[in-house]
Amino acid sequence: MNGTPEENLIRRAYWFIRIRWIAAAGLVAITYVASRAFHIPIRAPALYVIAVVLAAYNLLFLIHLRRATSGTEPVRAPAINRTAAVQISLDLLALGALVHFSGGVENPFLIYFIFHMIIAGILLTRRAAFLQAAFAVSIFTSVALLEYSGVLPHHCLRGYVGQTLHDQPLYVTGVLVVLASTVFAAVYMATWVSSALREREAALAATNRLLVEQDLIKSEYVFRVTHDIKGHLAAIRTCLDPVIEGVTGPVPPEQLNLVNRARRRSDTLLAFVKALLELTRMRMCREVAMDAFQVESAIESAVNYVEARAVANSIVIDREIDATAGWITGARVYIEETFANILANSVKYSEDDSRITVRVVDEGETVLVEIADRGIGIPADEVPKIFDEFFRARNARAIERDGTGLGLSMAKQVVERHGGEIWIESGEGRGTTVSVRLPRNPPRGLSAGPALDFQRGEAYHDGSAGRRGVAQPG
Repeated sequence: MNGTPEENLIRRAYWFIRIRWIAAAGLVAITYVASRAFHIPIRAPALYVIAVVLAAYNLLFLIHLRRATSGTEPVRAPAINRTAAVQISLDLLALGALVHFSGGVENPFLIYFIFHMIIAGILLTRRAAFLQAAFAVSIFTSVALLEYSGVLPHHCLRGYVGQTLHDQPLYVTGVLVVLASTVFAAVYMATWVSSALREREAALAATNRLLVEQDLIKSEYVFRVTHDIKGHLAAIRTCLDPVIEGVTGPVPPEQLNLVNRARRRSDTLLAFVKALLELTRMRMCREVAMDAFQVESAIESAVNYVEARAVANSIVIDREIDATAGWITGARVYIEETFANILANSVKYSEDDSRITVRVVDEGETVLVEIADRGIGIPADEVPKIFDEFFRARNARAIERDGTGLGLSMAKQVVERHGGEIWIESGEGRGTTVSVRLPRNPPRGLSAGPALDFQRGEAYHDGSAGRRGVAQPG
């Protein structure tokens, strides 16, 4: 089971409440069938009252649990355990009353005492579970002995049993011994298994925290190293530019060719380093600063980033935007860059004189953005890998050797940080459709930590003067 031990305990508490709803409904149904269909002389009105009481205190516990888990303060395991112990105690009292009004030791539903002991072993500590077992045995023993002595009236299940059994000492003793031994055995086994599972959960939680810490350390290391590399590459470019522009004097053509090749390689490497730096920054930061903005405006900004290259290749970008698309809340810069990155891939891998369609659909609580091209597509066996870091499809590598393979991975990070989803439909030679679904209002508590410090354009600038590019495609 995933989550912290406290989260798992809360899930079990909700499960216990759902089981009680079923028990209350089942009690009503069985009482009705037994009294009306089989004409078994049970105290139906009393049993209906027990069902109502069961449902009433279950509702109270549900309200209490929701209030306890909806606040900002973390829920402590001891508080959940105490609540569960009270619920089990009330259930045992209700079960004792149910058994009394429907046959006493003759009632086969006394087996439900064992069921509650298994639940106690799962939810409670070992000591508390054994206390509940002793409480269960004392309740049933009291009912059996009081009916045997005549203090409580016995409601015989005539029609179900051939004769009354509550006044037969050997039978009553046998039932009490078997029930008591089974109850304690059930608690022992349930607590043993539950204890082993709790230890396993704690170990997994500790391992998960360690992995998160190690991943953060790794990301910090990559961030620092990448940042240093970027600085050195920028310095190399500042040395190469004056030579290429002739500031240092004339350069023979053969040497100028080598310097230009070095410049192009450094530009490619710088684009890769910047993309890696941005991806690492997104991983390290745990919260994205969000504001409201218009979807259509973000789409237009993304189209503007790639329109010059599209026009140069005679590629038309069509827009089909719902008039009701309106506003969404998010990190606009990141979302614009995501759309720009997807569009740049579409332009890069589409043939000249083709079309790209950007479709925005209003889905109520979400907005769907589809970017469809008629380009080279992605081989079917490689579509599942397309969002992996550093992955590039083989036909994309054949067209352009240099590429980071980080663009779509960054897009996935951005979309998921907004509580959305992104997927691709593609086939080699059939074009590609990238779909992004974003909630209008991302849920709170997606992450925690300092606000993301994003410098507009840093991750995607391709290094050429006056032109804004995108990270290389996946």
